[in-house]
Amino acid sequence: MSFCEHCAGQRFDRAQVLRALRDARREIRKTEAMSTADEIFELAIRTVRRLDIPHLELLEDMGDDSVIH
Repeated sequence: MSFCEHCAGQRFDRAQVLRALRDARREIRKTEAMSTADEIFELAIRTVRRLDIPHLELLEDMGDDSVIH
């Protein structure tokens, strides 16, 4: 069983985003000043924007039933 390139890429990208957001959460917890929800979301958005996530094209005709999409 395998994943198509598109889905494998999405799984990797999701893991990369989650790791980055967890790191950002740890940084927020280290600060002594209270943060507003807006500041926290702004940090999350900046964190995700800094990631290098490529765009993968959808595969139109897979032809192979052993690939999960």
